[in-house]
Amino acid sequence: MKKRTCFLLIVLMMNFCFPFAQGEESVKPETGKQIAAKMTVPKSRSVWNTERGYGNLSETLQTPVPTDDSEKEELQYFLFLPENYNTEEKKTFPLLLFLHGAGERGDDLEKVKFHGPPKLLAANEELRKRCPFIVVSPQCRENHYWSPAQLLFFLDQLETNHRVDKNRVYVTGLSMGGFGTWMLTAYAGDRFAAAAPVCGGLNPVNADKLVNMPIWAFHGESDPTVPVKSTIDAVEAVKKLGGEKIKMTLYPNVGHDSWTQTYDNLELYKWFLGYKRTEKSAP
Repeated sequence: MKKRTCFLLIVLMMNFCFPFAQGEESVKPETGKQIAAKMTVPKSRSVWNTERGYGNLSETLQTPVPTDDSEKEELQYFLFLPENYNTEEKKTFPLLLFLHGAGERGDDLEKVKFHGPPKLLAANEELRKRCPFIVVSPQCRENHYWSPAQLLFFLDQLETNHRVDKNRVYVTGLSMGGFGTWMLTAYAGDRFAAAAPVCGGLNPVNADKLVNMPIWAFHGESDPTVPVKSTIDAVEAVKKLGGEKIKMTLYPNVGHDSWTQTYDNLELYKWFLGYKRTEKSAP
């Protein structure tokens, strides 16, 4: 009898001190705004070759560097959930993964808002109200480049923790993130419904992996940093193998900044939503 009384007292104390022990719903996530978050992920070994720069990326596109599963690191990122995420609790949402360029690497997450979707979401309240995507914008470490294996682990966790429509996951990125977009889709194209690399490049040996991937590539014709030839060669390589879902937009008299007008164009986001991963390609 004394043991039973003691047990009941412990249960009562737990319910008083820790109300979530009663099985109550957790606090609903913030919606309609871009919030900073962190995730523990396998450590990336994708080290940027300072001397080689983008030439180094072109070489590594053939064989992406794996992560180090024996070590962990924190990946910080911005997360945006649509305004109706909490009100439509049975609905799943398309996810847009944005990969920034080399200049936004480091540990100051605010840099990620310099360009692309995170910049637009931070500046435009009307866009935040109407954006239909879950938008995730991770930050790459200083002196590193995007690791496909690490990004896939990141996506796995996001899909576990949020109501993501797994058949409508899209990826886009600029400059180093454009290279990352090409690399990620070549590495695991069956995870994505469509991709939009901006001023990036692909090692042509990987073109066969992208024959069935809807891709819209962008580049400035006068780009002094990443030659426009890198996008042209990638697109032509895929088309040569029979790719019919790939296209490109080249901007005359535009330098490296081909991303501003790309991400300002609402047609890009409509184009994304026009594609859905087929059941055949789903894992």
